[in-house]
Amino acid sequence: MLQDFTAINNLYLCLDQGGQASRAMVFDNQGQLVAQAWAPLEAHQPNDDRVEYPAEELLASIRRAIEKVLDTLGERRRNISAVGLATQRSNIACWDRQTGEALTPILGWQDRRAHQWLQRLKPQTDIIHRRTGLFLNSHCGASKLRWCLDNIVEVKQAADEGRLAFGPMASFIIHRLLDERPLLTDPVNASRTQLLNIRSRNWDPELLKLFGLPAQALPTVVPNLHTFGNLTIGDVSIPLRLLNGDQSTAIYAYGAVQPDTAYVNIGTGAFVSRPSGMARIFSSYLLTSLVLQKENKDCDYVLEGTVNSAASALKWLAHQEGIENIFEQLSGWLQQTDQPPIFLNGIGGLGSPWWIADFNSRFYGQGGKQEKAVAVAESIIFLLNINLEKMHHLSSPPEQIQITGGLAQIDGLCQRLADLSCLPVYRPRETEATARGIVFLLADYPEHWPETDIGIWFTPQPNAALQARYTEWKTLMQTEVTAINKQSRLLSKASLLAAGYDTQRD
Repeated sequence: MLQDFTAINNLYLCLDQGGQASRAMVFDNQGQLVAQAWAPLEAHQPNDDRVEYPAEELLASIRRAIEKVLDTLGERRRNISAVGLATQRSNIACWDRQTGEALTPILGWQDRRAHQWLQRLKPQTDIIHRRTGLFLNSHCGASKLRWCLDNIVEVKQAADEGRLAFGPMASFIIHRLLDERPLLTDPVNASRTQLLNIRSRNWDPELLKLFGLPAQALPTVVPNLHTFGNLTIGDVSIPLRLLNGDQSTAIYAYGAVQPDTAYVNIGTGAFVSRPSGMARIFSSYLLTSLVLQKENKDCDYVLEGTVNSAASALKWLAHQEGIENIFEQLSGWLQQTDQPPIFLNGIGGLGSPWWIADFNSRFYGQGGKQEKAVAVAESIIFLLNINLEKMHHLSSPPEQIQITGGLAQIDGLCQRLADLSCLPVYRPRETEATARGIVFLLADYPEHWPETDIGIWFTPQPNAALQARYTEWKTLMQTEVTAINKQSRLLSKASLLAAGYDTQRD
């Protein structure tokens, strides 16, 4: 069990490495924010299917955020008893295990450079799903790791010489930041490589063989709550006791997860999670996601729906249309626009429930910049709602939705989600949920976990026009998806034949 760190003066350092910034936030053991700092981080996108971060810039942004927050604390920094780190789950890194030098950029979860290579594994889709809870797709790390091994000379050379370490970005970060230079990872970040067996919670030999990846290059998997090593910054040294994913941690922001609640976190992407406790519920459309393994080996699971592009879709539109301050203007536009066009949002590829890497995003209907911005915003809500509907088929509908994340601050989005889902939506006052989830876990699940201020409830209202647009959107999406899947089956069969498979037998 974790040591008891609930002394009244104890503080917790929570690190949230996100898609647009690295944040360092310090909380007390009542979940009250004491200090915070952040350092911006910009993803590089050489083309539409590549998203990467310079590894040294990413590490430097984390260090800058930590140094800033410790400076703010002054002498109180000595009261920090533990640190936790949450990262983007499907980001991967390749590095030299002897020197710690990065051999490639960090490849982001939205990176799809290996999606064509994955086509050859389509016959194994069901096996992969049963072993991992995930669907074969290029957002997961395995195909990215294989791409690096096949295409980066330094990675191949390091593998041949026994110097290669690769796997979740979280492992690279702690290898470089902690004094002990550990080669460890947690099961949540490991699971998003699509190489972890969700039952054994360890690397799966058959999956490694399937993807052609060397087991010896991967870090050792330990529980999320574990003593990973010590973080020394200046004159303080703090034990890292939690490693997890950002979306997985966010659901704990306001205490123990509730089975009657659907948790939505909406930022660069958008995610909806329905807790299933220690039960693994499998779906033909949704992810079965491990969100926490404790030191006693108990695990928490959720059914998860993913929207690959939320804030990133709005940024895409702002770039396409030359819109300045789109996020500041969106709230007013949602109030003013009655008849936006419909947007089929596949920016970054379609996530659940369709899992299509390449999708031609486009508008149906007419409108200017304002109307298009509203259409993109509504597409995010439509994608979340169709995932909620898929969840309803597997368990009883939730009684409410809790929404967090940067875009949750926009009232019009929250109200549309309530109207469309016919469920009350609760938005806490503090919508940056990941760091607060970290401190709840570090503080050993306090029974009393108060909010500083009570949040806002959005009550469902009749909205026939929104429902009509959603119905039309579903019809258009299904038509597109059916056509894509038909074409994909033909191409897959052709590629299998070219590779020497007997498609009648195999």
